[in-house]
Amino acid sequence: MRNTLLSTSGIQPTKVWFNFYRVKNYVLQIDNAIFMKSIIETALKNSMSFEEYMTLMSALTLEGKTTGPKQTEDLAHYTKLNNQRMKRLIKTSKAPQEIIEVFDKLNNTQTWLIILESWCGDAAQVVPLIQKVADESELIETRFVLRDENPELMDRFLTRGGRSIPKLIILDSSNNVLGSWGPRPIEAQELYDTWHNSEVKVPYQIFSETLQKWYTEDRGESTFKELVELVNDIVENGEVAVV
Repeated sequence: MRNTLLSTSGIQPTKVWFNFYRVKNYVLQIDNAIFMKSIIETALKNSMSFEEYMTLMSALTLEGKTTGPKQTEDLAHYTKLNNQRMKRLIKTSKAPQEIIEVFDKLNNTQTWLIILESWCGDAAQVVPLIQKVADESELIETRFVLRDENPELMDRFLTRGGRSIPKLIILDSSNNVLGSWGPRPIEAQELYDTWHNSEVKVPYQIFSETLQKWYTEDRGESTFKELVELVNDIVENGEVAVV
């Protein structure tokens, strides 16, 4: 009866249902965006500045502890090593001239929200570089949150289904997501993928030494290059795909 009435009134049933689903999908997109912003704003309320995060790292090192619910000697050891690495990189790293030129085009404030944990070796290698880049613009503020304290946020920025960190999320002045980056530069990610997909894996402790060697030889160039490209895409296009 419904289809007969629609047909006799000159309205095509297929078109009506198509428009219904299009409106429904649009409403769902709005709901998802509102929910995402709520999650982000909750995380920001509990976030740390870079100085506060480094203070936490130093305190954990002195106490022989790590972030997160799992406390082991290995994780505490990684936290200690990462504290040393981050302090060294902050002193020795310098943002490239290209990022300064890109920031000259930036007109609006941004918040760079970084998800991490103290034991994460990748975070120790790339977070100081992210901070160095952000320091080049007064329009950018960095904030840091711990992954295991923010599962809802982390689960919206997965890497191939995994909670890989660190993850950089770039927000506009209204806390809308402009883009994301992480957990590591493309070449380092390829190294990780090769190890992860191997039928016979060496222990992660051994692989992590290979990864750290790559970071040392790269000298931050890949991280800086990809951050420049990300920021330039946002400046030129307003936003980029969230990956």
